[in-house]
Amino acid sequence: MATLFYEQDAPIDALQGKKVCVIGYGSQGHAHSQNLRDSGIEVAVAELEGTANYKLAQEHGFVPTTIAKAMDGATLIIITLPDEIQAKVYESDIKPNLKQGQVLGFCHGFNIHFGYIKPFEGVGVVMIAPKGPGHLVRSEYEKGGGVPCLLAVHRDPDGNAKKVALAWANGIGGARAGIIETTFKEETETDLFGEQVVLCGGLTSLIKAGFETLVEAGYQPEIAYFECMHEVKLIVDLMYQGGISYMRYSISNTAEYGDLTRGPRIITEQTKAEMKKILHEITSGQFAKEWVAEYQSGLKNFKVLYEKDYGSQLEVVGRKLRKMMKWIDAKEV
Repeated sequence: MATLFYEQDAPIDALQGKKVCVIGYGSQGHAHSQNLRDSGIEVAVAELEGTANYKLAQEHGFVPTTIAKAMDGATLIIITLPDEIQAKVYESDIKPNLKQGQVLGFCHGFNIHFGYIKPFEGVGVVMIAPKGPGHLVRSEYEKGGGVPCLLAVHRDPDGNAKKVALAWANGIGGARAGIIETTFKEETETDLFGEQVVLCGGLTSLIKAGFETLVEAGYQPEIAYFECMHEVKLIVDLMYQGGISYMRYSISNTAEYGDLTRGPRIITEQTKAEMKKILHEITSGQFAKEWVAEYQSGLKNFKVLYEKDYGSQLEVVGRKLRKMMKWIDAKEV
């Protein structure tokens, strides 16, 4: 069973009267910065001048500065930059200003687990990974609640790093909901697997294949979109609330029978075998190397694949139909 921590287990004292540096004011950065400040912690934000996130930090009452200045005197340094640029920024701006006794904090274990960032001895290395996007971390905190968080300690040289991490989780509201202890390895590998096989890669490929099958059989693209894309939210919301059983309880008997008898014909043992291959690519570091190489090459393949899907019939039809549904607050990029 997982080890759980709540507010009484995560005293914020470890950060009271201390300074926290947050590097990056994006999705997670803005939420952690504001929540910690509202919890009575001094927060220094590091962000590139002239960027949209720099202006947003100013609008939120911060005075964003350089990494060196923000890190100076900080007990905890939280890195919320994208995975693919963290190692470069660490070498150029973080490492030269890092001092023994400080604690490096991550929201995802990618760079530590795969060895792209290797902090020197004497520096604490921890992770607090909220299980939700930054806007949810912020909005739930403002309501008096919080988003569950994962806690991992990679290095705790003086016995203080874990206390700092727990205080960090408490300060952003995570201890109100619950903090689950894990490792950098477990968080990183399960996170990548979930994204690739189910949440993003698996789901989008399933939707596209279903849509294309109906259209190729002569059905109207608009009808295929509703059945294979639009209604996904209805089903996911039911599972989100009460698991697969609640979803099945809520749908028709016809739909439930189709689920139970036809679903296993789509996700077969062959599909599961491919999932195991993908998991091996993750755990072996093959995917990490591939992604870093892709980024360093200028994202050439990434851009080609993205543009292909962006211009697909599914997406074109979807952009048209979403204009008819004012209630969904459609987001187009």
